[in-house]
Amino acid sequence: MSIVNKFKVKSVQTEVVKEWFLYKHYAKRIPSISYCFALLDENDITIGVCSFGRPIAHSLVKNAFQGEYQDNFLELNRLITNDNLDKNAGSFFVAQSLKSLPKPKVIVSYADTSQNHNGYIYQATNWYYTGLSVEFMDYMVKGFEHKHSASVMDMVGRSDVNGHLNKVELLKMKFGEENVYQVERPRKHRYFYFIGTKNDKKNMMKKLKYQIQPYPKGVNKNYDAQYQPNIQTFLF
Repeated sequence: MSIVNKFKVKSVQTEVVKEWFLYKHYAKRIPSISYCFALLDENDITIGVCSFGRPIAHSLVKNAFQGEYQDNFLELNRLITNDNLDKNAGSFFVAQSLKSLPKPKVIVSYADTSQNHNGYIYQATNWYYTGLSVEFMDYMVKGFEHKHSASVMDMVGRSDVNGHLNKVELLKMKFGEENVYQVERPRKHRYFYFIGTKNDKKNMMKKLKYQIQPYPKGVNKNYDAQYQPNIQTFLF
């Protein structure tokens, strides 16, 4: 049976598949989600989840295309499937999810080097590779290690009532200086995908400030995804 006949991709509400984000993905948290899709087998049982949302990297959204497409920018921020699926199931899932998104759209996604990922699914679906993310030190707060650093910073707003303090100072005031520390952010392989007309894609490529590079290679190491969410069957 071909991949097209064996699997289906369906738009779903995040609440329906939240276990996949909280327990099956290594990040163990639900990201910002604008669009969510499920990969279904021949029995209409969920065997994968893919989500897209507003990128956390605000500077990337602002600068990657010389100020353009800021309102049409999404990040593929979660891709989770059961183990031991057909060889092309993951790339089929990503390709069908991308086709379901409104146009035009710029999509960015990352392969985490700290998890020994290279982004082979993005390579199989013809994304543009633009190298590693920049070296960066994140501020974290003890007890909130489960949150992304951008989410931690957002807990205190932008400044005090007089506009004098920066976020780091506000974090120290709220949680105590001894509880605020820095960690090196793992560098990630960065990929882009363009959705739109031929002219849209041509302009996106022209405006993209990053140089297209050869795909990275290496041995992938899969994280522990053995958690089995409650079986979810979709009735059409």
